[in-house]
Formats: sequence, C-alpha cells, structure tokens
Amino acid sequence: MFFKEPKKSDVASTKIAPFHQLEDKVVSNISDQTECDQIQPEVDRLLDRAETAAGIFSTYTTAQVQKIIEAMAQAGKEKAEFYAEWSVRETGYGNVSDNVKKNLDCSLGLLERYQTADFIDPVVDYEKKIISFPKPAGIIVALIPSTNPVMTVYYKAMVSMMTRNTVIFSPHPAAKECSIHVVDLMAQAAEKAGAPEGAIQTIRTPGILSLNCLMESPRVGLILATGGPNRVHGAYRSGNPAIGMGPGNVACFVHQSANIPVAAEQIIASNSFDHALPCVCESVVIADRAIDPQLKAAMGASGGYFVSDEAEEKLRAYLFPDRGVNPLALGKSAAWIAQQAGFSVPEGTKSLIVEIDTVGADEPISQEKLFPVMGYIAVDGVQAAIDTALGMLDTMGKGHSAVIHTNDPAVVARYTAALPVCRIAVNTKGVEGSSGFSTNLTRGPVIGTGFFGGSSVDDNIGPKYLVQWSRAAYPTDLEVSMGDMEAAVAQLLSQSV
Repeated sequence: MFFKEPKKSDVASTKIAPFHQLEDKVVSNISDQTECDQIQPEVDRLLDRAETAAGIFSTYTTAQVQKIIEAMAQAGKEKAEFYAEWSVRETGYGNVSDNVKKNLDCSLGLLERYQTADFIDPVVDYEKKIISFPKPAGIIVALIPSTNPVMTVYYKAMVSMMTRNTVIFSPHPAAKECSIHVVDLMAQAAEKAGAPEGAIQTIRTPGILSLNCLMESPRVGLILATGGPNRVHGAYRSGNPAIGMGPGNVACFVHQSANIPVAAEQIIASNSFDHALPCVCESVVIADRAIDPQLKAAMGASGGYFVSDEAEEKLRAYLFPDRGVNPLALGKSAAWIAQQAGFSVPEGTKSLIVEIDTVGADEPISQEKLFPVMGYIAVDGVQAAIDTALGMLDTMGKGHSAVIHTNDPAVVARYTAALPVCRIAVNTKGVEGSSGFSTNLTRGPVIGTGFFGGSSVDDNIGPKYLVQWSRAAYPTDLEVSMGDMEAAVAQLLSQSV
C-alpha cells in the first residue's frame, strides 16, 4: 500500500512533531492480507452504489438540487448542538459552543454564500462566442479529520450535493462514531429530498487499508484530502485527482497604525476559538515595538494571559516533552492547560501568551499549535515583522495564511507582497477572515495552500472546484454566428426535466 503509518523514528527526527503527524498516527488495527480482503468488498459496494447514483444525479436540474441542499442545511441546523456535544465528547477536542457555530456556518451558512445555479446551469457568452456546460467530478472521496469531524462532513456533503457529485467519506478512527452518524443524517436528509440512493455514503470500518482501497480506485473522480500529511500525500500518490491541504502557522502582525483595542480583542477571540483547533487561528503575534505596551495591556484585558518566566518553564515542559508535542493538550482550554502544567491563571483567561526572542525550528512556540497558546515577539518596523513572519513560514505553514492589523494600505501591500501565503486576513479574526466568513474570500474551512504549500489550488476549496467545464467555442470571425444559443440550451434543459 502507498499510504503507511509513520514510524516513531520518523516522527522523532524532527525538532517538534506537529499535531498533523499525531493526527496521522491514529490509524487502524487491520494488519494482514486476510483483513484487507475483507475490506475490499465493502469498498466495492460503496463504489457501485456511488457510481450508479452519480449517473442519475448528473442529470438533475438546479431546482432539484436546491431542494436537496436546503433539506440538508435544515437537518444540519437542527442537529448542530447535538453533534457539537458528541464530537467534543468522543474526541476530547474543542468546546461545544464553538462547534455549534462551525456546524451552523457549514450548513445554513453555505446557502447564504453560494448560488446552486452557478455550478449546474450552462453559460452562454455571446461576446466570446463560447457556451459552457458544468460537469461534476462523479465520485468524490472525502477524508474526515479528528479535529473538526462534524463541520467537515457538513461542508463536504453540502458542496458535493451542490455540484451533483456523489461522495464517500472516510472517517478518522478517533472520531468514528460521530462521523458515521452525521454522514447517515446527511444521506437521509438528501435522499428524502430527492437525491439518488447512495449519493452520500461512508466507510464503516475506517482505517488506512480501507482508505487506500478507496482512494486508488480508478472509479474515483476526485479526493478531498483533509488531515495529516501522510493522508494528504497518500491522496496525491493514489493516481486520482486530489486536492490536499497543508498545515498552517499564522503570523499576525500588529502595526503601529492599528486600532489596538479592536486588534487585541480579535486576536484573542480568534486564537481561543474552539481552543485553537482551526488551522487559521493566530499562532504568533508580531508586535510593532512602537505600540508594544498598549498591545500587551489590551490583549490582557481581552482574556490573554502573559505567562511568567517561572510558569513558562512548566508550560514548555508540559507542552513539548521529549522534543515532541503533548497530544493531551490538543484542543484543550487555556485554563485546563495551565492547571496541567502546574500554575494558575485568572478567571476568564482564553489564551496563554509566551514572549519569545526568535522564531524557527528550535522554537516550538513559533510553530502551529492546535491549543490556545500564542507566541509574542516585539520587532522594530515593517521589514522586521516581514522577516519574522518569513522565519516562521520557513519552518512550516507556507501557502496557508497570515493576519495583519493596520490602517495603512501601504503596509498591507508590502506584507502581502512579501509572504508566501495564499490569503491574508486584514483587520479581522484569522479564524473568520481566512476562511471567508468575515471576508469575501471563498467561504469554506478547507484551505488550499497553492504551490507554496504543495497544493494545486491557492483558494479555499469551494464548490467551484468540484465541477469542470465543457466549452464549445465558435470562431472569432464576426461573420460566424452562434445563432439563438440560449433557446437551444433552454430546449435541452426542458427535455431533461
């Protein structure tokens, strides 16, 4: 098989083992060829049903699809709190209230942002003399991470149905129960609203072997790979088209021109959202030294706690034992982490802040942390901030995202031009801005990292990436006419109803 669990020696060879590697380590108990043979029939049954459903679904009209996704969104809304509680209970990651918000954003929220017709209806361009027909990928394989299982199912199921694709999910074993249950809910809602049977399915014995069997099938049209690097690289090596996401490591520069109280409140709220599980949460605050004291005070007033030297020793020992990351801290609150590390924090503390002198491979605080602990470093001016951000990205996070707070457009332009990332959130929370919820970026939690991060897509992965277009192009010669192409398309569509 092309997709293998990392050896312990591989993980230990790096200065710090990122949580994405820990995500890869929880895999499967399946180990021999006999059990592999037992898995293949299940995978074949899933593919058979999905293939039949895909053929039927590709003929659906916009009105038919709209009815389906509205039913799914409503079902997701009604169960948002139920699944938020379940996923936190099963995985131990994050908190219920923020998971409810994520679930709502990835169900009803998608109806607010996208027009289904954009991915189904043909487009006639008389000026360019091109008629374009959107075509679904067919069968999509969608990986579910343990850190955001329900939100991921909501999102990937919704955008798959919105584009007339069928989807087979592969849950992470650490979130198996809630993942399978929510996939079944989405499938039931979709089928009740008219979707073909088998349009939404899931592997029920999740693990590496079943995932490999599924991803390498020539019947698969596209893989949406969310999770650790081994899972993403396995998708790329499968031989099928795949869109993968890389790790984040969000540098947040606060320039002297920023609205300091607003910036501080947004930074703390974003870093502490769902206990910092989203990869777009701020990782390190790079403070312009001119406003360093004011920013520290404002961050403290917003729920940030600057860790003392004595407490920092305890914190580092707890978070980074044996040159790795303590998996028990993943998705836990600042107060819980402080208690485990052996020091107390004021009531209402949302984020632990550690002042650092440098960034890079030797400073784990300057790397992605899926818990609410932020680095803080003061620098002299814009170029020093850029150099610091580049140092972070040289270690990890290229292509992903960054944040800046400033009221000087020239600083935004300079910062954006310098950093090898595909999205920069300006004067907003990283968790909302980079995922398109408080900005007009493509709305979605699946973050493409572009060439910088080893991905083929530099955008958030919205429904437009799940269709491709057949284009009939007429000569540019003005004497050659398309005729009444809109009438021709209308007639074609009326025949398919």
